[in-house]
Amino acid sequence: MQLTRGLNHVAVLTDDLDRFVEFYTAVFDLEVAFTEETPAFRHAILRAGADSWLHPAEVFGNGHGTASPAMFQRGHLDHIALGAESPAAFQELRERLAARDATDGAIEDLGPFHSLWFTDPDGMRGELTLIVDPDLVGIHAPTPLPAP
Repeated sequence: MQLTRGLNHVAVLTDDLDRFVEFYTAVFDLEVAFTEETPAFRHAILRAGADSWLHPAEVFGNGHGTASPAMFQRGHLDHIALGAESPAAFQELRERLAARDATDGAIEDLGPFHSLWFTDPDGMRGELTLIVDPDLVGIHAPTPLPAP
């Protein structure tokens, strides 16, 4: 069984969300699937493919929003997310990650997708997603999803 569909999204920090969105929509014709503004940050989801997107966030006062052009010194990547191939694959990966103490197993419901956070061997937080609505309709703040 194939467990992942590939890279689901890359979350990056930016100093200017509007500039970021304008660039990727104008140059690459990416579709804006979601935007939100909270007191602490603004973010968007830009669809790059059927099951993949960029997730830029403008976090007020964060010093990592401006990228460095120097290779291996760029520092504004927040996290990557892999997409599970199916609900069964999502559960299998959840069990594997839990067996390695890489996750507490909590699943978050964000509307059209579910999310499971893990920590890789280098200490970076990663995300595993399961898309439940390919149209990405009704994205909302994460809420705990009862374990299956």
